[in-house]
Amino acid sequence: MATGSYYLYVVAGILLVGAFAAHVAHTVLLASGRRLVAALAPRSVPAFAGAVSGSFVEEMELGAGDGTPHSAAGPFAIGLAWAAFGLLAGALVLRGIVVGRGPWGSLYEFSVAFTTAIVGGYLFFQRRYPVRALGFLPLGLALALFLYSWTLPNAIETLVPALQNPPLLTIHVGFAMLSYGIFAMSFAAGVGYLVQEKRLADGRTVDRFAWLPSRDVLDAVAYRAVIIGFPVFATMIVLGSWWASIAWSRYWGWDPKETSALVTWLAYAVYLHLRNQRGWRGRPAAIVLVVGFGMVLFTLFGNLWFSGLHSYSGLS
Repeated sequence: MATGSYYLYVVAGILLVGAFAAHVAHTVLLASGRRLVAALAPRSVPAFAGAVSGSFVEEMELGAGDGTPHSAAGPFAIGLAWAAFGLLAGALVLRGIVVGRGPWGSLYEFSVAFTTAIVGGYLFFQRRYPVRALGFLPLGLALALFLYSWTLPNAIETLVPALQNPPLLTIHVGFAMLSYGIFAMSFAAGVGYLVQEKRLADGRTVDRFAWLPSRDVLDAVAYRAVIIGFPVFATMIVLGSWWASIAWSRYWGWDPKETSALVTWLAYAVYLHLRNQRGWRGRPAAIVLVVGFGMVLFTLFGNLWFSGLHSYSGLS
């Protein structure tokens, strides 16, 4: 099963590269198509109108009536993303059967799980919001994590005694993986918002690009992602505190990972509080979400640079 898990992991990586490339192509086609339509629309010569009719440009403009701009690369991009997600999930399931716990006890395992969660989070949101033109961002993150996992030792190692609690490890770290993947989508929406917002000379703000999701859509996606991910992340912290009381006889010890997790929680808590109480949104909110995901990454990788009780097996 360990070999089968590794083969699924390798094929999934190939498909993930293809999904990322197809999403980049989709976005480029959308951007190029919008510019082509803008250039051709003012012309009144019938020959031009006939040349454009039925082309990929028209397809991108009209979509399928669901509000999502389409391109010839769009279906391939989503199909490859679903295939990569399925194989990554399969690799994790087989790995979990082999190790007898959640397959995220080492940095290699967690990186693969994080990759899977990001792809799954993107697929979830793109079914509900027209954000496919932004798909290269979360998939780019996922691909970077996958390539990083490729550099890590993937041998199955025995966990340190304090971490040998299969039920809590499975649930606690599983919740971390799930919330991180969801927060990646809020990060992508935040970056998209910062790119999309254009401030005019009179102080008004408008959308910069017609081919990107509107600012309203990006703001809604970011908010929904935090609404879903925040309670999952909070539950992860509570479970971690309980586990710490079992393993180390204290609920909280200001370990680097514990501290960074708390700071991350506070960043998203501030975002939700200001959003719900004061209707806070726009560029400042997007910046907080970008910084918040930076804290997520620091929570994941920080203990590689700062010594603490949390450690990943297979790494010195």
